[in-house]
Amino acid sequence: MVDFAPEQEVAQCPSYAAALGYIGVASAVCLSNWGSAIGTWKSGLSIVHTGIKHPASVMKNVIPIVMAGVIGIYGLIVGVILAQSINTPTNDRYNSYSTYTGLAHLCAGLCTGISGLAAGLCIGIVGDYGIRAVGYRASAITLFPNDKEAAGYSTIPDNDDAGGDDVSGSDDQNKLFVGMLIMLIFSEALALYGMIVALIVSQHSYSCQ
Repeated sequence: MVDFAPEQEVAQCPSYAAALGYIGVASAVCLSNWGSAIGTWKSGLSIVHTGIKHPASVMKNVIPIVMAGVIGIYGLIVGVILAQSINTPTNDRYNSYSTYTGLAHLCAGLCTGISGLAAGLCIGIVGDYGIRAVGYRASAITLFPNDKEAAGYSTIPDNDDAGGDDVSGSDDQNKLFVGMLIMLIFSEALALYGMIVALIVSQHSYSCQ
């Protein structure tokens, strides 16, 4: 058994070690909420925009908003776990919270926060264009004001009266919505991956006794 000198313990557990842990807490919460806000902002604007022409699709298209809000919950969970793991110094100014634990908590916070920010950006962009596409298709809005701009694009009938094997308007809306939903699920998974790694890394700790 090796006895460490007091100077070595102070080197492992300096007074600034807690700052690393609290930066990890702030990173997890703030960056995740930032990604959640971006996803809500982009998708919310599209819902309001398409709701003017097609109000019936508003409730169905609110899914990107819900998924963007979940990202903030990931950051909240990790932030609370990290904050409870930071030890308070004793009254005689002895700090048992080490730099090893602080860096582990900082890594966990950055994993959650940056992953949540990336997921929020993906959800916002996919939700923005996906909701607009579903709304345009439901409202039979043409994206090409003249025949010259529409050249080279296939035409899809807006109703079931066209006959044949062409996709109808309602079926086309469902296909667009399902495609958007799959992209949103895999975008949300990015934040989940970061939270899983953060929970594992947060268990790594070293305490100065």
